[in-house]
Amino acid sequence: MEVLKINILNPKAAQLLRDLADLDLISIEDDPKTAFYATLDRLRSGDVPPPTLDEIAREVEAVRSVRYSV
Repeated sequence: MEVLKINILNPKAAQLLRDLADLDLISIEDDPKTAFYATLDRLRSGDVPPPTLDEIAREVEAVRSVRYSV
């Protein structure tokens, strides 16, 4: 699998990429920074208790297993 960072200059290109994703030719992931900031906002709001060390360790292991399974 090859990972590329693409800057979209024309909105039509975004639609083409979504069409390719619908055909299961590519996958599109959210920006990791955006997901991280959303998680920080959720944790800082106080609505959700912070994760335990065991939950953090399980998440780290899950991400590592996906990343290094290539």
